[in-house]
Amino acid sequence: MDRISYQFYEMMHLAFAPARAMSDATLTTFKNPFNPFAHTSVGRSVAAAAELFERMTRRYGKPVFDLPETLIDGVATPIVEEVVWERPFCRLLHFQRVFQGEAPRQSKLLIVAPMSGHYATLLRGTVEAFLPSHDVYITDWCDARAVPNEKGVFGLDDYVDYLVDMLRLLSKRDDGVPLHTLGVCQASVPLICAIAALDGEGGVDAPESMVLMGGPIDPRRSPTAVNRLAVERGVDWFHRNCIHSVPFPHAGFGRKVYPGFLQLSGFMAMNLEKHVAAHFDMFNHLVEGDGDSAEKHRDFYDEYLAVMDLAAEFYLETVEKVFIRHEIPQGLLRHRGEIIDLSAIQRTALLTVEGEKDDISGVGQTYAAQELCANIPDVRKQHYLQEGVGHYGVFNGSRFRRDIVPRIREFCARVETPQA
Repeated sequence: MDRISYQFYEMMHLAFAPARAMSDATLTTFKNPFNPFAHTSVGRSVAAAAELFERMTRRYGKPVFDLPETLIDGVATPIVEEVVWERPFCRLLHFQRVFQGEAPRQSKLLIVAPMSGHYATLLRGTVEAFLPSHDVYITDWCDARAVPNEKGVFGLDDYVDYLVDMLRLLSKRDDGVPLHTLGVCQASVPLICAIAALDGEGGVDAPESMVLMGGPIDPRRSPTAVNRLAVERGVDWFHRNCIHSVPFPHAGFGRKVYPGFLQLSGFMAMNLEKHVAAHFDMFNHLVEGDGDSAEKHRDFYDEYLAVMDLAAEFYLETVEKVFIRHEIPQGLLRHRGEIIDLSAIQRTALLTVEGEKDDISGVGQTYAAQELCANIPDVRKQHYLQEGVGHYGVFNGSRFRRDIVPRIREFCARVETPQA
């Protein structure tokens, strides 16, 4: 039955293809400068309606980072993306900065993107903010429907294994250069687990610091609608209603996944009025000829509406262990059968960042890591609450660039000094 549900979605998408083709033709006709109707309010209204229809019924592909250069000390420095590590469900991207002369000695930063439905490009602004000051890497998670079944499954244990491998790789690259890590939202959980595993082994490959941003370390604190839903429904409900089989002809045909289109429906439903209003605003911007405002709308929704499928094992384990059973704060979470002991973390410094208006990870959920990592010296721990921002504003936007980024840079620099 689950395969039929996903297949029905695919069929509906294909069924809209002729209508999308017609809307494209209509848009081209009514935006043609040689068409006299294109310069009338009626013509602009028809063109706006055609564009909105096409955008609301299309499938959005994986976006690109499109970060060709950055400014370092006022000098434009080209950026080249390279893949430095790869497994079936993830690639590790490096934003290689091409210097003309001697490269400045700057610390490495591994950004761990959340595997929560959107692609890693959702953190484009996060990457861009740190390119002038750090040698940046990011986890580029793969769409599970594109991973063939013979590549195996992907669960929470595998996520932690991937991060342990990456941390070991980066700690050995360019010896002597400090490595910092930044986990966004859900990624905070496997990141802190991977660091606990490494620090518990003696800390040789453990990073200099971890920055956890808006992460559900203890979802019992200031529970949000997302947290309450998980507890009320239970993991069996999620298994029955959210898990589907990838249909033919995708490469992952038959793989059990939490489909991106279901995730997107949940995202949209949480702020439906806001999204409806935004599309009405875009319609008005197009009719009024306000190209800049319309382009901002396009940029945001090109990213927001691009979603990927999640491996069922990872999704269900995260729901059950993190959001329902609260295994992290209770010291019950295991990795490959071994208890994850956050008190084992001693070498890696900790900065937690929360948003005052976060409706995904409530205030206090990320701060819990400060208490659970009891053996990190106080001088190497710091917490910051950003006023006036929601979940997205914790890792992107003007206040992120103005207030949060400088604090992260200062923290990383401080904990690198011997006296820290």
